[in-house]
Amino acid sequence: GFTGQVAVVTGAGAGLGRSHALALARDGARVVVNDLRPDLAAAVAAEINATGGQAVAEPTDVADRVAVAAMVARVMQQWARVDVLVCNAGLLREKSFARMDMADFDRVVAVHLGGSANCCHAVWEIMRAQGYGRILLTTSTSGLFGNFGQANYGAAKAAMLGLMNVLRIEGQSTASG
Repeated sequence: GFTGQVAVVTGAGAGLGRSHALALARDGARVVVNDLRPDLAAAVAAEINATGGQAVAEPTDVADRVAVAAMVARVMQQWARVDVLVCNAGLLREKSFARMDMADFDRVVAVHLGGSANCCHAVWEIMRAQGYGRILLTTSTSGLFGNFGQANYGAAKAAMLGLMNVLRIEGQSTASG
């Protein structure tokens, strides 16, 4: 179980992120329910708290590096640790590449890739100092194989795979050295 551990789950207001947050809480984790939509983050945190778990809502935009650092600082002030990070925040802005507004390309990459990097960076030294931490990045077959209308999403998800591969190597190096 995750008793005594603190888990940050991004994009936890609905869908897969919500499922991760609820499962971690059922297994004993204190959960930081991050979602850009404050009402959804609050609802999931309330659901966890109503069933005897411990959760706080954090309606932070993961693409905002300063806001992510502030969120993690609040978590550390409240619970003094971060053991698990699940980077699940995301959005879709689907259009064929020829018709895609490049601002939509940038926003999707900023949330999926930038948000993952921001969150990982904000907890990295905490986990290193604790000598323990687990990070999960949610990627997609769109990044591995492609999908029509998802050039932005597919590119971001493929880049997240590259980030994961490097963090795995550096995390092992940090743990052993």
